[in-house]
Amino acid sequence: MPMLTEGVQYLPEHLDRMTQEALVEDIRGVVEAAPLYVPTMPKSGKPMSVRMTNCGELGWVTDRDGGYRYQAQHPVTGDPWPPIPERLMALWRELADYPHPPQACLVNFYSDSARMGLHQDRDEKEFSAPVLSVSLGDSCLFRVGGTKRSDPTVSVRLSSGDVVVLGREGRLAFHGVDRVCPETSTLLKKGGRINLTLRRVTLP
Repeated sequence: MPMLTEGVQYLPEHLDRMTQEALVEDIRGVVEAAPLYVPTMPKSGKPMSVRMTNCGELGWVTDRDGGYRYQAQHPVTGDPWPPIPERLMALWRELADYPHPPQACLVNFYSDSARMGLHQDRDEKEFSAPVLSVSLGDSCLFRVGGTKRSDPTVSVRLSSGDVVVLGREGRLAFHGVDRVCPETSTLLKKGGRINLTLRRVTLP
């Protein structure tokens, strides 16, 4: 697998168009059960530019009062998260090189103006499992560096069907989305980008 930085694997065009379309239908079902909502930043309460939801036994959430965390219920509806679709579970079994299943799949929807600043995925207790990221819809400019914010970064344009795996030395790599490239995919009827990230949260 090609490496972007140490431990960060890049698999361009890993999912064919048929699989992408099937995943979009899977995610539509997730969103029906757990609607997209606008998360807010800790302390400041500033809204993030993405809308999000989750599936799996746990979901990643953030708000002004509670901060970054995982919980078993949708923060707006109070309902349990729906299960992770089998297609994503199969992708984890194929690529994760980890013996236990993921517990959370964060669904981020990016409009044309949305972005995600450089950050680490470090709210989990299990860092020996990778974070597996799937891109659907419009392309984006993805930036990734090392485990220090000051480390040099590299950028790549992620297209629909691309997969990135942050594992081993790259599990805590800083990464983010600098911008979305509008009208670069016909997968989503109204445009935009969906990013799916599969995570293991607790120690097995």
